[in-house]
Amino acid sequence: MLARRPILALVVAALAVSACGIKRVSRVDPNSVTDLSGRWNDTDSRLVANELIGQSLGASWARDWAAANNGQSPTIIVGEFRNRTMEHIAVGTFVRDLERAYITSGAVRVVASREERQDVRDERADQQVNATAESRARMAREQGARFMLQGDVQAIEDSEGREKITFYQIDATLIDLESNAKVWVGQHKIKKYIQRRRLTP
Repeated sequence: MLARRPILALVVAALAVSACGIKRVSRVDPNSVTDLSGRWNDTDSRLVANELIGQSLGASWARDWAAANNGQSPTIIVGEFRNRTMEHIAVGTFVRDLERAYITSGAVRVVASREERQDVRDERADQQVNATAESRARMAREQGARFMLQGDVQAIEDSEGREKITFYQIDATLIDLESNAKVWVGQHKIKKYIQRRRLTP
């Protein structure tokens, strides 16, 4: 019986050590503003997308297009946004936020990206062989985009001791695909102040 006590003590100690490594996980509202590291995050992506699309739709190009085309909504494709910062930025998520903001506005039509179009074309081609005549999607009926939105994300960092400033500049340009004319240029800036906690002995 006495021989079992050291083993029992080791088991209890092991459980205590493993319990110290357990993380606490809780779910939060996806729309809540959270900033843990000070780096670009989902809140930045959503807020910047909404701001840029709001700027875009508030400019004259959309009204001019509608006036010249019997009130029709312009058709847009969201192109590439380049990450020119030194940190990882989920550009794909940002592009989706831009598309969502455009579509939600109801002011424009958004067409599929190059990668998405290929998947759709494969499905449409398959339907020509395997779907009934009345249900298959017709070929050569795609809606072409007239405008492309593209841009980049840049960042400047400045730090001293426990303090750090990160400045983000997001530039966006809307281009007429027929004439290459830039019909709108937008910009949004974010400046973050990060203060590291003092280590306690």
